[in-house]
Parts: sequence; C-alpha cells; structure tokens
Amino acid sequence: MAARTIFVGDVHGCAAELQDLLNAVGLTSSDRVVLVGDLVARGPDTRGVLRLVRELKASTVRGNHEERMIAAHAARKGGGSGPRLGSSHTELLQILDDEDWAQLEALPLHLDLPEHGIRVVHAGVVPGVAWEAQDPWMVTHIRSISADGAPTEKWGRSWAEGYRDAPHIVFGHNAQSLPQLHPNATGIDTACVYGGNLTALVLPANAAPPDVAERAAALVSVPARQRYKDYGRSLPGN
Repeated sequence: MAARTIFVGDVHGCAAELQDLLNAVGLTSSDRVVLVGDLVARGPDTRGVLRLVRELKASTVRGNHEERMIAAHAARKGGGSGPRLGSSHTELLQILDDEDWAQLEALPLHLDLPEHGIRVVHAGVVPGVAWEAQDPWMVTHIRSISADGAPTEKWGRSWAEGYRDAPHIVFGHNAQSLPQLHPNATGIDTACVYGGNLTALVLPANAAPPDVAERAAALVSVPARQRYKDYGRSLPGN
C-alpha cells in the first residue's frame, strides 16, 4: 500500500480510541500520522496517548490544553501560580515525567504539508490575515467570527466558513458531533472525550483534500468507548 497521511482529531487522553482508529484505517508502517493537538487531559489515559504518539513517530501541533499544561509546569518550576487548572490537568501536573514534558514543550504551533496543500493548526486562523500576522493565541483558541467581524473563542459562526485562502487548513478544537467540511478547511474534532467519535482524514500520498461533496469518503471515525467528560452544552451539529 502506498504511503498515506492520516490526520487525527482531538484525542484528549482517549488512548484506547486512538488505537481503535488506527486499527480502523489499517495503519501501515509507511503511513504518516498527524494530530491536531489536545492530546492531553479530560480523558482516561494521557500518558498512553503520549507514549503511542512517540512510538508512531507521529507529528502533532500544540493545542490549548498542551499550552495550559506547559504554562502550569513552568510556573511550578519557577514558584509562580500559573493558570487555573481542572482536576484532570492537576493530576497530569503530578504524573507526567520528563520525557512527557519534553514532548509537549517541543510541539510547534503549526505544521505545513505542501505535498497535500495543507496547514495543520489546533483551532484555526483569522480569515484574510497573513500567517505571519496571526495571533498565536487565536491559532490555538479561535472558534468563530463575531457579528462585528472580530475573531473569538466563543461558539458561533465558524471562522472556517469565511476562510477562502490557501493552504487548506486542517484543525480541531471546536468539538462538533460531525466533521466540519468547508471548501478550504476541514475540522475533525468530533468530541471523542465527550462521548462522540474520534475522526481521521485519510489522504493518499501527495493528494489534496477532496471537494466538500466527496470529502466525507476520506473520513474514518470510531465511537468513544464511553463519555469521559460532560461537554456542558449540546454538541453543535446534532
């Protein structure tokens, strides 16, 4: 089988589901795995996820949950207070080892895959703004564009609806019940840790994402084994 690139949505500590997904796509040694960030927290086995990612030599961008953990770890070492943490993040602060922290701290803000015409980021970009001028915080937090045209982390009209630039953006962060398929962007956070699915976009070597009408055929999803965390609201797309 020719090499493929397998883009994986937000895992959030769901190591068993990540393995289920890799089995479902029929992962081979020639395939490349790329994750959109938020490997950590909320789910049951963050360390298992990190270990599997290392074993696969997978590529990953930095998500907002990795950023939170890195900031908390730095604050603890420096004697500061750091960001406010939930229970799962606090637990991770105690159990992650040096190899885990080095892995998180090395994560880039984005990955470019010119052979696919794709840029991978965790949350998204502000449409119409050159990459060099993007706010790094927004790249890991943006969800929508407000009525007055401002980018925001709040739920609303997805930034991806108005994105008409190149390259194609593959992103996560904005958990939905279904993948977000737009002409120039694909969102693959389908809320695994909240009892949804873990989703992958699977592309043949050097292939660009198919047009919206055909893109669903390039997606593979597996169901969560259970709901590990309450989302706190109805999942968009239901």
